[in-house]
Amino acid sequence: MKNKLSGGWNDAGEQGNSVKSSPVLTVSALNSLARSIIEGAMPLLWVGGEISNLTRAASGHWYFSLKDATAQVRCAMFRGRNQFVDWQPSNGDQVEVRAVPTLYEARGEFQLQVEVMRRAGLGALFEAFEKLKQKLAAQGLFAEARKRPLPVFAKRLGIVTSTEAAALRDVLTTLRRRAAWLPIILYPTPVQGEGAGKKIAEAIRTASERRECDVLIVCRGGGSIEDLWAFNDEGVARAIAACPVPVISGVGHETDFTIADFVADLRAPTPTAAAEQVIASREEWMQTLVAQHHRITRPLHRLLHSRAQQVDYLSRRLVHPAQRMQQQRSSLQHLSLRLHQSIIRALQTHRMRIGTMQTRFLIARPATDKQQDALGKLQHDLTRALHRQLQDRQASVNRMAAHLAHLNPDAVLARGYSVVRNAQGKVVRNSNQIRIDESLDLRFQQGSAKARVIEKSTEKKD
Repeated sequence: MKNKLSGGWNDAGEQGNSVKSSPVLTVSALNSLARSIIEGAMPLLWVGGEISNLTRAASGHWYFSLKDATAQVRCAMFRGRNQFVDWQPSNGDQVEVRAVPTLYEARGEFQLQVEVMRRAGLGALFEAFEKLKQKLAAQGLFAEARKRPLPVFAKRLGIVTSTEAAALRDVLTTLRRRAAWLPIILYPTPVQGEGAGKKIAEAIRTASERRECDVLIVCRGGGSIEDLWAFNDEGVARAIAACPVPVISGVGHETDFTIADFVADLRAPTPTAAAEQVIASREEWMQTLVAQHHRITRPLHRLLHSRAQQVDYLSRRLVHPAQRMQQQRSSLQHLSLRLHQSIIRALQTHRMRIGTMQTRFLIARPATDKQQDALGKLQHDLTRALHRQLQDRQASVNRMAAHLAHLNPDAVLARGYSVVRNAQGKVVRNSNQIRIDESLDLRFQQGSAKARVIEKSTEKKD
């Protein structure tokens, strides 16, 4: 019978009191435990198989199955990893993946978490590629110091590729559009298949011996790693390194890299890009010329504007002697007017004071005939004194005007004098300032003349 108080089940599946109860795990705990056991027991490893049920999620993750003749396993390759795969896998592709065996806890499904994916059979090729790359790099074939710049204007272009390659048509089309005048020499060679690497190296050596071109393009279109393997040949790499003219490598697509790319003086992502590297288009040259023109003329314009502004500033400061005389004449007239007005105001003030005194005298009634006569005399004397003072002031003004007229250079020249200047434009005031046979400029009231010193004397003449 069941004992509701003790509980527990015996080995026969019956509940009993003698068996100790074991812990009960949740499904989540069980799957978590299984995952930790799987990941701890199975390290990162390579697995090969055929892709099936490939799904590319909106999140960017890939989900698929790897299968062989008797089994399959679920796989997941997340976006952070699959972005480094340089080709698009599809159902039926034979691949090799480096993955971590794990358990998807939400469903309790065993799966591989993929880190790296490559086409099946590429492991040996990739290993050979890396081995040769390290060897040539150690020998300095990839060094930037040995790579040469392309000529600015190529006179003749050489192309090493197959006559049937689509890359050749792309290169010729690009060159016909950008530089139809450029002569092209083709060194035909197979670019794929058995012995292609050796033949490519021979074509490059032929171009090196003939030296018929300024730039050499080695190119072919895209393809699998097996299709491009001829350009990973050591002989091709050494032929490119030994070539006396700059070499452009335009092999495959932008994501394809070969040993030839590392050895060449310039690597182009595509054959078309290789052709574009040879010579710039007319539009690019015109843009460069326009930019250089602006770079040259812009500072010249700034300098001209600065000098014009400086000339305007100096011209405003430069005053002609006649203009300065006119300014002084105007100033003198203004002073004369102010003096005349001042005298008139003084006369009016004195008249007012006299009138005030007369009024005071009338009020005080000192009106005797004698005082009237004396007052009339004083008034007469005061008027005469004021007139005399006005005449003196006017005479002083006239003397100043006459003196200013004497200082006028034109007035001096009108009296028969002349202004003598040496070759440097300086006024000569002493015979010690001139030399025999020196050329002098003479300025008269009207006109000027050139003179040469024949004789001079340092004696002062009365």
